[in-house]
Amino acid sequence: MDRVMKLASQNAVVIFSKSSCCMCHAIKRLFYDLGVSPAIHELDEDPRGREMERALLGLGFSPSVPAVFIGGRLLRLDSTSTVMSLHLNGSLVPMLKEAGAIWL
Repeated sequence: MDRVMKLASQNAVVIFSKSSCCMCHAIKRLFYDLGVSPAIHELDEDPRGREMERALLGLGFSPSVPAVFIGGRLLRLDSTSTVMSLHLNGSLVPMLKEAGAIWL
């Protein structure tokens, strides 16, 4: 869990993902479309991916991905619906600005 939290705090936006996950792709695409360059950790391509996936499951994620951290803070346990809800209600962009992920 220490590795996950360390990685999550190193960038304004961090996404733990799997390359074959369609919801992960949708979340990454949304951030890219907003002008964010998130740090993405593809668990299925990382040698320590299984260890990080267990840590995410230990934090309460089910499924383990996508797991989104903004400003080092975990976005609830269902990151996909949380990110989409924040985007639709207009809260996501201010949150990203506060974290330093976007400037405009």
